[in-house]
Amino acid sequence: MALDPTVFIHDKALCESEDIGPRTRVWAFAHVMKGARIGADCNVGDHAFIEGGAVIGDRVTVKNCVLVWDKVTVEDEVFLGPNMVFTNDMTPRAAFKKAASAWLPTLVRRGASIGANATIVCGVTIGAGAFVGAGSVVVRDVPAHAVVVGNPARRIGWMCACGERLAADLVCRCSRRYRLASA
Repeated sequence: MALDPTVFIHDKALCESEDIGPRTRVWAFAHVMKGARIGADCNVGDHAFIEGGAVIGDRVTVKNCVLVWDKVTVEDEVFLGPNMVFTNDMTPRAAFKKAASAWLPTLVRRGASIGANATIVCGVTIGAGAFVGAGSVVVRDVPAHAVVVGNPARRIGWMCACGERLAADLVCRCSRRYRLASA
């Protein structure tokens, strides 16, 4: 299967996957393994690594040096900041290799943003429109539109779809209004 002619693969990139959507750009020194899926209109920065079995949706920004492992699914319109990393094995040991079936899946829902140098520990879901602050370590699920920071990451507020922090009344300057859903 040939790539769509609108796909750009830099001549210094290593792209082994043939499942890359139209108008996606893969820049120098990025490595996309066979079996990885990348949607349309994505941008994969220098030195990013996307392992076979990883799924990247449409219009996703993968900044430089991002690591996306097997069992990670990133939905549409997600921002992955520079040097952020996912994991897929909760208890790795070099001397005791696990089968891929033992790895834990991670899901990043549509429109979420993950800041530079954040670590997402496997087995969690980052909710739609959520915002993970730079350097945070996410060890549990993040609700939709939550702003989380720290190690371990904890919720400090809420974020509008437009990217503005929400005030206490959950009304954004862009005029969108939110309400807390009951648990």
